[in-house]
Amino acid sequence: MYKILIADDESIVIDALKFIINNNFGDECIIDCANTGRKVIEQAEYFRPDIVFMDIQMPGINGIEAMREIRKSNENIIFIVVSAFVKFDYAKDAIDIGVLEYINKPIDKDEIVDTLKRAMGIIDKTKIKRSEDLANKEKLEIVTPIIENGFIYSLIYQNNSEYELNNFRTLLGITEDAGYIMSLQFGDVDDKDHMGNTIGTSVRLQTEYSKLKDVIKSFFDCLVGAMMGNMILIFVPMSMSGQDDEYEIRVAIIDKARKMTRELRKMFDARFRVGIGSVHEISNLTNYYNEAMKSLAYNNSDSVVHVKDMPILCNYEEDYPINIENALFKSVEEGNINKSVYYCNEFFDWMINSHGQNVMDIKLKVLEFVLRAERIGFESGGMVYHFNMRSEYLDTINNIQSYDKLKEWFQVKISNVCHNIQTKKDESSVDIIRNAKEYIEHNYSKDLILDDVSKEFQISPYYFSKLFKKRTGSTFIEYLTMVRIDKAKQLLRNTTKSMKEICMDIGYSDANYFSRTFKKNVGVTPSEYKEGKEA
Repeated sequence: MYKILIADDESIVIDALKFIINNNFGDECIIDCANTGRKVIEQAEYFRPDIVFMDIQMPGINGIEAMREIRKSNENIIFIVVSAFVKFDYAKDAIDIGVLEYINKPIDKDEIVDTLKRAMGIIDKTKIKRSEDLANKEKLEIVTPIIENGFIYSLIYQNNSEYELNNFRTLLGITEDAGYIMSLQFGDVDDKDHMGNTIGTSVRLQTEYSKLKDVIKSFFDCLVGAMMGNMILIFVPMSMSGQDDEYEIRVAIIDKARKMTRELRKMFDARFRVGIGSVHEISNLTNYYNEAMKSLAYNNSDSVVHVKDMPILCNYEEDYPINIENALFKSVEEGNINKSVYYCNEFFDWMINSHGQNVMDIKLKVLEFVLRAERIGFESGGMVYHFNMRSEYLDTINNIQSYDKLKEWFQVKISNVCHNIQTKKDESSVDIIRNAKEYIEHNYSKDLILDDVSKEFQISPYYFSKLFKKRTGSTFIEYLTMVRIDKAKQLLRNTTKSMKEICMDIGYSDANYFSRTFKKNVGVTPSEYKEGKEA
């Protein structure tokens, strides 16, 4: 249905337009009328027309002013001017307002019908777009929380590459290079104002999660994770620039968090506590999300605790390059030799420039870093621990006479750890894929799916799928299809089995599907291949 408002001070014009509309569009349209500028504005408020036929010269407020006023509250309305006045100023004003057509009186039936059809087409397209936008928004409302949750836990557990994290940031529109983690915990309030019945509270609040998230986002421009027991993790993006007045920023965050916990407590009749971590670069948040948890554990009485207010952090001298140290050991964990050597050099150069006179301190720091890196190697399974494997380290360090030699020893040890970690990763993935291919070779005739194979090797389907593609260059389905097609070729050329038997032998239950798949991959049908034809 299209709602049409006719505004004209001549009843004969109104009657003529109504007749044309009813005669050509029948029940598709609902029509209302007005004969003054003021009345058309008022009726537009409650009638909410899709299309307005507007006369320019009407008693009181003229048509141009009336259209301007109506446009303020309805930007999608379509105006069609019908007037006996052909003045340049009127036409220019009509164009500025966004009038679809300027029709001169006396009106022509065909011109009115054609213009209305055009207007209806625009309305239909607008409604379709609106419907699509709402559907997309609805999908986004469903998908966005999943993406937010995935991003937060990727930050924390480092289970995605830097490339994938950047994809998350693009999807979520995160332009900031840093941020901080908040841990929101909740439970019932007992007699001593302590948190209790955390399980019962988490069950009760599970159904209120959407409202709870809305409250959080009303205080912080943030990403909200899923509810895990009686805890929700929150990531607040921030820029590292502008952190000069760290104290003032921290106080403002704490104040906002206190207001949030009061609002939550009032809305959900439960006790809420917030642990806040310090601001770090996104790439380093893996090492720091525990700050939020530690701050809550350290102080059980306050509703909001910031880690910088607790004496639980290691403090460094002002110019100590903690960011380089963190980047170095992150690179070691990844088994990235080039990055690790780069950060080795960066840190070593800082030691020489800042503490070059303290030879023994530099040697001790190098030894500390090597031992720490090797521990990462042991824990990753990339190195086998032997009790006496480091017996010569102290003598070697003490006998090194130059910083160049010390730096070289440092680089070699870190590189060896990275090499061992990467080799172990490669060997492990190679073994998995080799075994998976053997498994497919022996089971291709079954109704085989990726989940079956990943379960056989106790690997998640998602990780197995990525690993398989990386190692073979094919997806699991592509590889399985290739194996089945090769087996089919052998059977077609070397046996007298029927097409149905061959289908069953290679894992297909539908002969038509097998034939289509075979032709897609080989270029000819199974029958043509059997006859010796090639693509």
